[in-house]
Amino acid sequence: MKSIENAKKKATRRYGANIWGESNASFVKRETAPGQHGARKKKMTDYGTQLYAKQRLKTSYGNISEKQFAKYYAEAIRRRGDAAENLIGILESRLDNLVYRAKFVPSVFAARQFVNHNHILVNGKRVNIPSYMVKAGDVIEIKEKSRQLPMVLAAVEATNRDVPGYLEVDSKKMTAKYSFVPKFDDVPYACTMEPNLVIEFYSR
Repeated sequence: MKSIENAKKKATRRYGANIWGESNASFVKRETAPGQHGARKKKMTDYGTQLYAKQRLKTSYGNISEKQFAKYYAEAIRRRGDAAENLIGILESRLDNLVYRAKFVPSVFAARQFVNHNHILVNGKRVNIPSYMVKAGDVIEIKEKSRQLPMVLAAVEATNRDVPGYLEVDSKKMTAKYSFVPKFDDVPYACTMEPNLVIEFYSR
């Protein structure tokens, strides 16, 4: 857990934003990048701005691999409609993300491990793939044997964040129905995200 916290702090400093909305984020204010000899922040080029937007969005979902993220971009532009909105819909539909959004665990990193360790059911069937794409109408559920885990109980009772409107959560039954695929404005990002710049980055 300590290594995860250190990685989160470095990411927050690197991208100059309180990505997960954590209260103890004073390290955001530092003017140097992470590392023993962190370089002073400089004004970025258009390419640098797009790159940072991509890295910030990618990191907010638990630092998804570049290969996986590029696949999401390809799927987003393949679908009809606005590519940036499509990308957000794809990212939000990841199982690990929805487990986090439902407040079943304290972080998206914990959600990935939680799914991997077979604690989650989707429509009554066990799913242990964090990147599994949940569909609107699907019901996510914590296995009965896992509902009393201290991490789960603490996350459910936490007041530092709210469940978004596209999830119908029953905290007593530990279930969450994915009501609809959200648009960008529906997602409770803790800092500014610019998916349009992400699309521009990959479109170069």
